Amino acid sequence: MRESAAERHDRLLELVRRRGSARVSDLAGQLGVSPVTARRDVEALAVRGLLDRVHGKVSWPHQEGAPGIPAPGGPGGGGREVVLGMIAPNATYYFAEVIRGAHEAAAAAGTRLILRISDYRPQEDAARAAGLLAAGAEGLLVAPGWKEPHDPAEHGRWITELPVPTVLLERRGVPGGALDDLDRVCSDHGHGVLLAVRHLTGLGHRAPLLVARADSPTALAVRAGYRQALDALGLAAPCPVIDSVPAEADPAGFEAAVRALLAAVRTGEATAALVHNDVDAIRIAQRLGELGIRVPQDLALVAYDDEVAALADIPLTAVAPPKHEVGRYAAQLLIERLRGAPAGPGGQPRRHVDLLPRLRVRSSCGAPRAGAPAAAPAVSTSAASASAVPAAASTDPQVV
Repeated sequence: MRESAAERHDRLLELVRRRGSARVSDLAGQLGVSPVTARRDVEALAVRGLLDRVHGKVSWPHQEGAPGIPAPGGPGGGGREVVLGMIAPNATYYFAEVIRGAHEAAAAAGTRLILRISDYRPQEDAARAAGLLAAGAEGLLVAPGWKEPHDPAEHGRWITELPVPTVLLERRGVPGGALDDLDRVCSDHGHGVLLAVRHLTGLGHRAPLLVARADSPTALAVRAGYRQALDALGLAAPCPVIDSVPAEADPAGFEAAVRALLAAVRTGEATAALVHNDVDAIRIAQRLGELGIRVPQDLALVAYDDEVAALADIPLTAVAPPKHEVGRYAAQLLIERLRGAPAGPGGQPRRHVDLLPRLRVRSSCGAPRAGAPAAAPAVSTSAASASAVPAAASTDPQVV
């Protein structure tokens, strides 16, 4: 993918922010562009006040009120507009609601939120942050574009070095690592999986089979939550987790996942399944129907994410992470840090806020099976409705 000028500017700003100052000729070499392009970029950024330029060198601006250097009176003082920056891996599936919640909280507090999208390229997140700081952000909400299990360790250190208050959202670092010392707001996906498993077993099913991806922090959390839920309820998995992949990106892999689930249903190993995510769950239900397996008569199905689950032919029961509230709580916490006592030694304690998902019960689980308990499990439910589905839902391969 060809790099845009804005992306190159972000990388340039990150290089200067880390060094404090740099020669334009050195920047050209590190950016992999011609000296003419580097000079043009530096001039454009200097005109906007994002860099200081003197005699062939550039430096990070150090004027009063620059990012990380509070103006008199502190953040929000003297009628000055407070600016929050936000990095998100996408602005459509899942994160559209997170962004919306953060934006509403920022607006309610009289602050401005500016957004950068990483497109799941974690190696570029630091440059995105530099661009936000140069644009005036005094605090950052960061949802890194991690996808692989090793990404937090490999692409997370820069977050701990940011010069402004930072809140991590929908992401957790390596336990015991430096990122654990940051404020964070996350959905408790383990609890969400427990709700789904408990609901299905309450309907008389044995432990449900998990069909899940492994290409995002949410997918990995769902897998971990599945093991924890089975242990908590004293259940054994009917068979190993079925690895799912996006149908449009890997048709053969998707078909293999469907066939594995089909075999488990036909042999009686599974009468219920939890599928991450909504798009995969809808496509799996459609493909199973073509192969003669009916939902919910032959297979009770719960989706995870609740982005478009209500719009399936047979509306899908779904676990709904509190995406809007994650964004809202994170923005409120960041604003509190900027306007109140700072966190850390001598200040307020850091906070790790876990918000609980809800289970929205629809048609895909059917009636209780024979011999099931009469009482429904204690979960939060809601009727299927258009309001349960955000307007901005992408049809691209979904990663959260």
